[in-house]
Amino acid sequence: MKELRVTFTPAATAELRGLAGERRKQFDLGMAAIARDPRGCGSSAVRGDPDRRDATVAKVAFITYLVSEAVVTVTVVKVVPLP
Repeated sequence: MKELRVTFTPAATAELRGLAGERRKQFDLGMAAIARDPRGCGSSAVRGDPDRRDATVAKVAFITYLVSEAVVTVTVVKVVPLP
C-alpha cells in the first residue's frame, strides 16, 4: 500500500494544540507510521469496519481515524491526549 496523506478535522487539530515539544514529536512519528500502515500499528477496527480505526499513538494520544484509500488519506477525527 502507498503511504497515505494524514489530515485532521478541526476538532482533532484543536486537541493537538495541547501537545508540545517531545510529546508532539513522538506523536508525529507515530502518525507517520500509521500513514505507511493504516490498518496496522496496533490499531483496531471500530465495530468491525476496517476503515474506521482506533489507536494509541506513541503512548501520547488515543485517536479515532478513517482510512480512505480512494483519496489516499487517513483522516483523524478525534484526538485524546494521554496524561
